[in-house]
Amino acid sequence: MKIAYLGLGIMGSGMVGNLLQAGHSVTVWNRTPDRCTPLVEKGATQADTPAQAVANAEIVMYCLSNEEAIADTVFGEDGILSGVHQGQIAIDMSTVHPNTSRREAVAYAEKGVEFIDAPVFGSKNESAAGGLWIVVGGKKEVFEKVKPILESLSETIHYMGETGMGATMKLVGNAVVISQIEALGEAMILAKKAGLNPQDVLDVLHVTDFKSPIFDGMGSTLVKRDFSTSFALKWLLKDANLIAQLAQDNNSPIPAIALARETVKAAVNHGWGEENASAAIKALELQAGIEIK
Repeated sequence: MKIAYLGLGIMGSGMVGNLLQAGHSVTVWNRTPDRCTPLVEKGATQADTPAQAVANAEIVMYCLSNEEAIADTVFGEDGILSGVHQGQIAIDMSTVHPNTSRREAVAYAEKGVEFIDAPVFGSKNESAAGGLWIVVGGKKEVFEKVKPILESLSETIHYMGETGMGATMKLVGNAVVISQIEALGEAMILAKKAGLNPQDVLDVLHVTDFKSPIFDGMGSTLVKRDFSTSFALKWLLKDANLIAQLAQDNNSPIPAIALARETVKAAVNHGWGEENASAAIKALELQAGIEIK
């Protein structure tokens, strides 16, 4: 199919690579144009503006960093909405508040364009390997039309309900992620201060009934002091703030997540926002006066 893909960060670049490999014709756009070059070399076409990128597409897909990027790229001058037309389908794969998804759906409907929110779980490696986990909100019949495209990007796809439910599920899932990072940091610091070898602790965590891929992946890089970015800490803080907003909207208690959000906030304030999300644990290490290594 003819696909426009906008937003070529760590996640978007990997997804476009898989779309090209699946045989789709892909036009790409990114605010930093140089990021398009490796994908153009693989067969993609580069557009100068979002409106130009989507003009001839059947499917419009994008994964953008935050709500401000959505405002600029979708609603702004020469944005997606100025270039779309009746009969197209737009898929927002960004992590946003569900109200943003609903606002997008209304704006697209005025243009005769169908819309689904389809954010993803996973990071750099899963995106490149086509192993993401995708959660979808929107009309079921529209979801079924685009499901084959999403299958080329994912390990599993989960239809969650009406517009905004994909975005809601993404925030619920990220609430678990944030809690696990906090738990890993607190436990590993306690283990270190109590005299345990951190690698021995990770070996136990790997085989117990509370094992987790997050414990495995982040635990290993923590011990190695490798904070190279798969998912930036600054985006974890953005998600934590969205979770807090969603909880406030629904009068839902999140005491543990609120505490973890403060840890993430402290780590960003220490200047580690561009590092991997596991750098949140460095804020706990400062409190403890040790490093896990």
